[in-house]
Amino acid sequence: MSTDSTNQPENQPEDQREEITAYELIGGEARVRELVDRFYDLMDLEPQFAGLRALHPPLLDGSRDKLFWFLCGWLGGPNYFIERFGHPRLRARHLPFEIGTSERDQWMRCMALAMQDVNLPENLQMRLMEALFQTADWMRNVPR
Repeated sequence: MSTDSTNQPENQPEDQREEITAYELIGGEARVRELVDRFYDLMDLEPQFAGLRALHPPLLDGSRDKLFWFLCGWLGGPNYFIERFGHPRLRARHLPFEIGTSERDQWMRCMALAMQDVNLPENLQMRLMEALFQTADWMRNVPR
């Protein structure tokens, strides 16, 4: 995930500005955890995400942790996932699961609702959804 320097003082030379990460814009670790927990709560509770939920184990604790660890690093924060498992290799890790357009769209809708529910700023939601769509679309491994 790229960083953003739009919140920097304009009188500071560009090469001296520190770029603010999406991780910082979200509010750090606690807010990423809140987002992930809301995402999985919605997946577990809402019938519209039944197809997506069916791809996960009965207990979601491990899935929650892995997404949290991954997102922290992807957003520009600590690389918890890489420290535990090495390179994410997202597509390879998801190949055992049939992921088509429906599953991609359910994942994206669930994440969009989670972002809204935890009150991320709208411009940040849009930016994250654009980046997440690229990854979610790349995860598709069946033609449906």
